[in-house]
Amino acid sequence: MSDERRNRRGAPANARPRGPRGSDAHRGGQRGPVRTVQPARRVAYGVLRAVSETDAYANLVLPSAIAEAQLTPQDAALATELTYGTLRRLGTYDAIIAAAAGRSPDSIDPAVLDALRLAAHQLLATRVASHAAVNESVNLVATESGRGASSFANAVLRRIARDSGEQWQERIESGARSDDERLALRSAHPVWVIRALRRALSAEGRGEELDALLEADNASPDVTLVALPGLAEPGEPRLPYAPTAFASTGGDPRRAVEASGGTVRVQDEGSQLVALALTGAAPITPGERWLDLCAGPGGKTALLAAVAREHDVTLEANEVVPVRARLVRKALRAVPGEVVVHEQDGRALAASRPGEFDRILVDAPCTGLGALRRRPEARWRKSPADVAELVPLQVELLSAALDALAPGGIVAYVTCSPHLAETTGVVKEVLRDRTDVRELDARTVIADVALAPIDLAEEGRAGSGSAQLWPHRHGTDAMFLALLQRSSTDDTSSGKED
Repeated sequence: MSDERRNRRGAPANARPRGPRGSDAHRGGQRGPVRTVQPARRVAYGVLRAVSETDAYANLVLPSAIAEAQLTPQDAALATELTYGTLRRLGTYDAIIAAAAGRSPDSIDPAVLDALRLAAHQLLATRVASHAAVNESVNLVATESGRGASSFANAVLRRIARDSGEQWQERIESGARSDDERLALRSAHPVWVIRALRRALSAEGRGEELDALLEADNASPDVTLVALPGLAEPGEPRLPYAPTAFASTGGDPRRAVEASGGTVRVQDEGSQLVALALTGAAPITPGERWLDLCAGPGGKTALLAAVAREHDVTLEANEVVPVRARLVRKALRAVPGEVVVHEQDGRALAASRPGEFDRILVDAPCTGLGALRRRPEARWRKSPADVAELVPLQVELLSAALDALAPGGIVAYVTCSPHLAETTGVVKEVLRDRTDVRELDARTVIADVALAPIDLAEEGRAGSGSAQLWPHRHGTDAMFLALLQRSSTDDTSSGKED
């Protein structure tokens, strides 16, 4: 589960993109004629501004921006490519802009900088004609920031347009201070993220896969759908692993969702697998009590609810952020029956219900480094400080969930991050002082759930039963799963000394 971030002004992460302000609202009171900007570029620019100004997530604001602008399918595809392509390679484009402008990006007005980034992507990574990319980007700057700023943008972009992407890449890499810095500029990942991903792959004995992973992070992911069990049947083409998963055949997937009444949903195959692993970790007994402790925005909750409905199981959900709790309730509308959705701190809720639940999903708040394909801006937004802040929360949530288990109950600890501190590090920390919990082999459980053989690098994870999915290897987000089972005896103590 990814966190809902808010900027200093309190704007939510799904804030509507503001976009260019128009010729009568230049900064400094400058006025001029209306500038022509293609609708797709205008939408992409508006989303970039929302990401920069309000910490918005592009995947949340772009669809509504496209709909509001009433873009044609062709323009919608262009706006999507311009938005995600620019966000993925933001760090690389900033280095190129700095070289072309002779100044740090931090010293450039943010509205101008976003226009330069958008133009750099068009000039260096697309087939958009150079004159169109330059002229319309200059028009954007003139509309947003005035004629003086547009003259600066024009000069910078014409310098960038003189050379190819390969020439600019060679130029900025020549100034790198280390191999990792060169790789960061080439792959458009921060150095700290590259090192974290390398360590996670090396823990599996697969460090040589780093380049393939970085490449997969920069590729546009396919749209995958889930058919809620007992309520819908998967369409074609089927995906290789989750029995509930199938691929979109193109077009707006929201149409399929609306046509199904919500029994078909957009959901990554990896997310489906880890949720189904909790249901498949042991035979289900009617009357079991399940809990989704960190449920927002509700995709895994809906899948669990559908399975629970088939087996006469009671499911409860919890989400501390009210807006995300509303999304959970919305996701559950498609599943007949009642699922109580609490709005509490997960630690407090679990502490108030000791020994009550037979299965608990802890889809913990995390850095989201496993979903950089879908949320490319996260790589530039996160920092090692976020890991240090999140790990104690993850430990506390998992510990509280284990205490809320009935004897023999199972917790699925899930993150959409492969960072070792957030994954195996949390599990080891929680298990260190407990004698009432054992780790199950999550890899075997996923293999049993999966329709086809799945490579989970068993040979490289000696001493750990956890499972790690990867974009480059499995075509999924980098979901982590650990399955922990409470002792089946009547002794539900934590094993800690007073």
